[in-house]
Amino acid sequence: MTSNTLSRTLGVDEESVVSVVGAGGKKTTLYRLAGETDGVVTATVRIPIFDDEVARVVVTEDPRRAARAETRRPLGLVPEREREDRYFGYDPDIVDELAGSGIGPLLVKADGARNRLFKAPDDREPQIPRASTHVLALASARVVGEPLAERAVHRPDRVSELTGLSAGEEIRPSHVATVLAHERGGLKAVPDGADAVPTVNMVDTSELADVGREIARGVLDRTSAVDRVLLTKMTASDPVVEVVER
Repeated sequence: MTSNTLSRTLGVDEESVVSVVGAGGKKTTLYRLAGETDGVVTATVRIPIFDDEVARVVVTEDPRRAARAETRRPLGLVPEREREDRYFGYDPDIVDELAGSGIGPLLVKADGARNRLFKAPDDREPQIPRASTHVLALASARVVGEPLAERAVHRPDRVSELTGLSAGEEIRPSHVATVLAHERGGLKAVPDGADAVPTVNMVDTSELADVGREIARGVLDRTSAVDRVLLTKMTASDPVVEVVER
């Protein structure tokens, strides 16, 4: 692996439980980590069908037993197919039990965003397992310059509450940084001891890298709870564009 692999940058190992929240590339991030680590992908919320992203998906009410029985990796584990295009997720307590079963790195989709670029969680979100060792809170650099509206933002009313933005106003890097650094935003429900890693994704150009750096510096200025922010392009062969540290 190269030094720019996501798993190496994060320090993911066989004992890791990586929960991914936010918007702007959660599923791509999970599948990238699964490919790098031969890990196990699961969810505590609904997740679109992802059979083509892993070696096998097992639909089971007993994920610990299934994980031990299935040798193909990366592996997907889900409790039930809700409809043609998506699965249900497990209760976070079940994922906590699965985390202690020695099956390798566990990669968890822990909230939804309906394919938007940016979000803030509602009262029921995120559903982060207590066993999480890493929590990645994502936002897309491409949301900067967009109006605060449902076209690009999931739960714009919550973003408004945290940032003071009004509906239709232009989203700036400071607004993204505020949400990612907020205890009711990107840092909501992060378990004690977990490594919280705000991640600015879709940094596809030099201009977006500048946007990402401005967001990252804003996050670090707003909270002492994180010590680095990742700038990523999850579709690239080397997905970590830059690590912005204190």
